[in-house]
Amino acid sequence: MRLLTVNVVEELIPGPKDTGLTAIDKRPQAGSVAVGELGLQGDSVCDTRHHGGPDQALYAYAAEDAAWWAGQLGREIPPGLFGENLVTEGLDITNALIGEVWRLGDAVEVMVRSPRIPCITFQHRMEIPGWIKRFHTEGRPGAYLKVLRTGTIAAGDEVEVLDRPAHELTVGGLFGGQDPAKMQGMLDSGVDLADDLRELAHRVAARG
Repeated sequence: MRLLTVNVVEELIPGPKDTGLTAIDKRPQAGSVAVGELGLQGDSVCDTRHHGGPDQALYAYAAEDAAWWAGQLGREIPPGLFGENLVTEGLDITNALIGEVWRLGDAVEVMVRSPRIPCITFQHRMEIPGWIKRFHTEGRPGAYLKVLRTGTIAAGDEVEVLDRPAHELTVGGLFGGQDPAKMQGMLDSGVDLADDLRELAHRVAARG
């Protein structure tokens, strides 16, 4: 398992009408890139109300899922097209557990926090009507990551799974629905959760 590319914003581009600029245009970087608590050096976030922060410091997407989309859409999906910071190879991100911890390279450690929720800016970027619904239906969301240990990373660095928490809720499972039993299991495991996810989990578990 390894990083194929490490991507930061190339330039700020216009988003959908009346939304201002967006930093979704990510491109691969040569050499090492510093990773801080809020993400990659040289990257940026425009819509800080809905994006960014420690729980969305990095967005990772699997090369295998990008290749699947390329086949479905009949077009190239170059690294960074989806706004992802990391493109991985050999890592099943969809089936990663919420709270799973990875090491990137020699030092950087990250925790899987949540699936990426598609937004209107993503649809505008893809120029495909109904893209939000289609992306959600196909269940290949990629994952937002929290940085637990800072350092530097580069394309080609190994990715190692350090810890898998004792519950069953995966990135894809959370993206695809709200299972009360799995939400309760996640809460019972004691895994560290983002505040909004913890609140959602309590609400869903209570319905079960």
